[in-house]
Amino acid sequence: MKANTNPKANHHILILTYGVVMLFIGLAVYYGYFLQVESESVINNSYNTRLDSFADRVVRGEIISSDGQILARTDVDGEGHETRIYPYDSMFAHSVGYSVNGKTGLEAQANFYLLTSHVNIMEQIFNELYTRKSQGDNVVTTLDVELQKKAYETLGKRNGAVVVMEPDTGKILAMVSKPDYNPNTLLSDWNNLVADENTSGQLLNRATQGLYPPGSTFKIITALEYIRENPDTYKDYTFDCDGIYENGDYAIKCYHETAHGHQNFTQAFANSCNGAFASLGLVMDLNGLKNTTRQMLFGTDLSLPFPANRSSYIMEPGADTWQILQTAIGQGQTQITPLHNAMITCAIANGGTLMKPYLIDYVENAGGDVIKKFVPQTYETIMTAKESASLTELMKAVVTEGTGSAIRTDAYTAAGKTGSAEFDKNKETHAWFVGFAPAEHPKIAVSVIVEEGGSGGKTAAPIARSLFDLYFSR
Repeated sequence: MKANTNPKANHHILILTYGVVMLFIGLAVYYGYFLQVESESVINNSYNTRLDSFADRVVRGEIISSDGQILARTDVDGEGHETRIYPYDSMFAHSVGYSVNGKTGLEAQANFYLLTSHVNIMEQIFNELYTRKSQGDNVVTTLDVELQKKAYETLGKRNGAVVVMEPDTGKILAMVSKPDYNPNTLLSDWNNLVADENTSGQLLNRATQGLYPPGSTFKIITALEYIRENPDTYKDYTFDCDGIYENGDYAIKCYHETAHGHQNFTQAFANSCNGAFASLGLVMDLNGLKNTTRQMLFGTDLSLPFPANRSSYIMEPGADTWQILQTAIGQGQTQITPLHNAMITCAIANGGTLMKPYLIDYVENAGGDVIKKFVPQTYETIMTAKESASLTELMKAVVTEGTGSAIRTDAYTAAGKTGSAEFDKNKETHAWFVGFAPAEHPKIAVSVIVEEGGSGGKTAAPIARSLFDLYFSR
């Protein structure tokens, strides 16, 4: 007897079989990808409480500066009690962080590495047999002690933040935030720190999480949009400044109502003329300006390996005149973090290509053998090389003939932008400076904000100058 066959049924079974096979192949591929790419970040997630169990078998490793100085270590006494020691007290408080009552900074970011041991396998076996802990791996950072110390000392007792980076790699060389705290006394100080957090914000890393009006540093973006809209004629722009720009019922004042007189585009930028840039806002394509801010990563999660707040830009096409005037000069509701301002500056210095900021250079075992090396990664290209060159020329003029004269020196060329950002009519403005040097072949970029510091040129720029001077003196 002949068996009955149903070609349609066989076809459906074949499709189902192929589907199951493809599903298993997909799962296998994802599993391999997870093990190679994602597993480390999942294991090192701050919500993964099982990671702390590694401490039962491993003595937490050291955090080390790029120049070999110990920034955090674990002391073990004769009874096996462990104490985390921070030799520089408050100097690296926010970048290195703490590892009690939770974890922050590099203590959180590098938790997995610090609690993993790659000592000799025989030593590990011996330690297991005698219930001794193995020494955890060390994390060597990109942080430079001399630059960190200079930034910390020049910021002094004032609140604010300083970020120093390499534009062509994304390495963070220094990161300071004030007010700060002493991680060595964190446990005893904890209740007071938490009680004061709403007013002082000592635990907040202002460098990556502090949101401030950008003030005149935003004129970099306003200038970029104007250049994009007028690539062949922007240099023909002129403006006559008498210290107060009036438009209907609205008035925009230059800093201290300084009358800049007849200004071309470069002079208006160099002298940070509020009237000129407010007027530019009224003739720009607001949709184009919004798109440019998006390209500059406003309103974007920066997706960095450490906590960083999202900068905001909310002006829409159709905004009223006052909002346009304010937004074009970096006021209104626009906010930015010092790190984000540093990233934009780095992209200009690096021909338009933004490198991803990072703090960990490599991981080594207790014997000094490199276990894992971190390499520079491109974040994305946020402007063309021609645009970055145009902005560089404008920023050079700020130093040579404008508000950034405190940076001017014969030792090196520099490019920058000052800012004085209003945030409360009853208080002094925040002082900003962003810039890089040498202007022709940038090696270092700086972002400085001093809360209620007044003039960016008089308060923030000298801090940047001290960092440039130190860097190029070595």
